[in-house]
Amino acid sequence: MMPENQRHPTGQEQSPALIQNSGQGKFGEIIIYDELRKQLAHVSLALFKELIRRFAWRKIDWRKLFLAGAVMSIAGIILPTFLLAYHRNSRFESPNGTMHLSKNLTEARLDKSQLVTSAPFVSLNSSIEAKESARVLRMRQNRRKTIDVLKVVHPPPRRMVPRHLQRYLQSLSSHEALLYAKREIEHAPLVENVGNNSYLYAPVFRNISIFKRSYELMEMILKVYIYRDGKKPIFHQPRLNGIYASEGWFMKLMEANREFVTKEPEKAHLFYLPYSSRQLELALYVRNSHNLRPLSKCLRDYVNMIASKYPFWNRTHGSDHFLVACHDWGPFITTEHVELKDNAIKALCNADLKENFVVGKDVSLPETAIRIASKPLRNIGGGIRVSQRPILAFFAGKMHGSVRPKLLKHWLNKDADMRIYGPLSRRVSKNMSYVRHMKSSKYCICPMGYEVNSPRIVEAIYYECVPVIIADNFVLPLSEVLEWKAFSVTVAEIDIPKLKEILLAIPLKRYLQMLMNVKMVQKHFLWNPNPMRYDLFHMILHSIWYNRLNQIQIPQS
Repeated sequence: MMPENQRHPTGQEQSPALIQNSGQGKFGEIIIYDELRKQLAHVSLALFKELIRRFAWRKIDWRKLFLAGAVMSIAGIILPTFLLAYHRNSRFESPNGTMHLSKNLTEARLDKSQLVTSAPFVSLNSSIEAKESARVLRMRQNRRKTIDVLKVVHPPPRRMVPRHLQRYLQSLSSHEALLYAKREIEHAPLVENVGNNSYLYAPVFRNISIFKRSYELMEMILKVYIYRDGKKPIFHQPRLNGIYASEGWFMKLMEANREFVTKEPEKAHLFYLPYSSRQLELALYVRNSHNLRPLSKCLRDYVNMIASKYPFWNRTHGSDHFLVACHDWGPFITTEHVELKDNAIKALCNADLKENFVVGKDVSLPETAIRIASKPLRNIGGGIRVSQRPILAFFAGKMHGSVRPKLLKHWLNKDADMRIYGPLSRRVSKNMSYVRHMKSSKYCICPMGYEVNSPRIVEAIYYECVPVIIADNFVLPLSEVLEWKAFSVTVAEIDIPKLKEILLAIPLKRYLQMLMNVKMVQKHFLWNPNPMRYDLFHMILHSIWYNRLNQIQIPQS
């Protein structure tokens, strides 16, 4: 019998002489290739020394130098490439024309010739192992894609408005157009076909029929005038990252918008005061002074300038003007101007009923923590399936305010199911990151900090974890239209000691429905760099529009 290493892969035997000659031929080619490479290196070194010598004596013929450089470049690129291609082909080609690996080549030589890192070794005779390895690689690639890129589902296109209706709406004054919209919303047709296949998912809305009709009328009617007055950085300069990024993203997208923005204030239904509460703090607040008056005075003087320069503020005493402020101090810096505080529509992250927030007029602004401004959708989605979520509830964060210390007092290191931490330590985050904790938890605890708002509420929605909100007197974001009890749990501050009991009492069927609703409502909280219908930019604008309509009184006929 022929030894195993002298058999051809096809099963045919080869003569020892043929194998020996084949091996010697391949090693001869390798030696020739290495010798040529060494000769090229010697010639290059000699030319380089001669070049240095001539530079020293300044005896340089630039034409010859250029010609020599061109020749050496061509020789250094083409010749090794040709020899390498020939050498590689010869390693895989047997005398009878079939392809196989020569046993005479060492494993080190094979590894050196590879251009990319190889997959784990799998036996050629094991198709099952090969399929399993390919499946694992695909899973890893898909996981990486899930972490970095959100699969965006595009909304349906806008409904075409008949020309006769367009002409009619254009003939109305701004006040008459608002009256028309309010009447239409009160008689909104019942929306059908709102099942799982519909872009608008009815269970996450308070009234899907009213919302849909109101949104369509906003697209048909609404025009916003943006005051150009105000100097940077306080005005017209958005900050797009950090926990106060909502006000910056809204400003950026509003000022770039062509659909709703008008340059003719006489045609406007709303007027936008384009300032940033975060930039106001950075520009004027004296650290540790605890004095917010300079910030309030700046905004007061700005509104007074607007009122004296334009007739639009005095026409409605500011009730058709709005601001968007996400900083905790948003409500306080409006207090120096009475009409701004009482009449203007305020979209605030700090939507506290005890701090002059008026339900039906003001808007609760979602607080979104954007870590990388160029990638606002990074890490969104990708929650682990319920059966593989080992954590019942998770929280990690700094000890702001009075609620979080109570949470840690009752649950820190008390129960393995309740992963409640202060700031996430390096020891813990090394094994599981903050984002992975959220994606691996059934419930994400969202306690208030110094103020009622918390970016964890939207983070929980981003990472597909049911939010548990602990903040008394907090008006939940976009609550004009969203049904929060369909996709979140609200726990009173006094019930913190019973937190696990409350969560375990929720039936599995209801939890699964809430988790489904979290995924369905997620698209309404996204900052798309190019805004789409029903995304967060449009949802905030709609809530401002909707609350403006609430202030309109339909005359009794």
